[in-house]
Amino acid sequence: MRARELAVGYEAVHMDSGALAAARLMAEHRLPGLLVLDAAGEPKAILPASQMVKVLVPRYVLDDPTLASVVDEHHADRFCEALAGRTVGDCLPSSAMPPPMADADDTALEVATLMARARSPLVAVAEHTRTGADGRKHGGGAHLLGVITASHLLHVLLDAAGVAGVPEVTE
Repeated sequence: MRARELAVGYEAVHMDSGALAAARLMAEHRLPGLLVLDAAGEPKAILPASQMVKVLVPRYVLDDPTLASVVDEHHADRFCEALAGRTVGDCLPSSAMPPPMADADDTALEVATLMARARSPLVAVAEHTRTGADGRKHGGGAHLLGVITASHLLHVLLDAAGVAGVPEVTE
């Protein structure tokens, strides 16, 4: 199966989108992360849900995790206020890398390898529209086809291996 067949439409936000709206989008759709686009609509980064949670935790608690046990629930419930007035770009770590990009013709194993090496919950899939002298598509002119999430890829791979369905849980 090729990446173009696995790619699905996916929620994306822009660097200047509101962080609170992005967090709501993740929560409502139970997304492992969001694809972040630049002003031109090109994939810029992936904002993992875990990074958004990290933004909610006050710096002093990150520096000293033992303080988490002394913050009362009333104050803990207000941590989401940390997102007010912030953009998605503000929430990205300074070390944010461009998202892993699979070519539309990549196999499921190539996508899985890319996802594993990047430690990313999703991979963007693009079709390159410029053909080089070697006859292969590459370079600029990439058209975003969609995204492959880790859970979708697992589902497809398990299905292909004949391990479909959810096993019964025994106690």
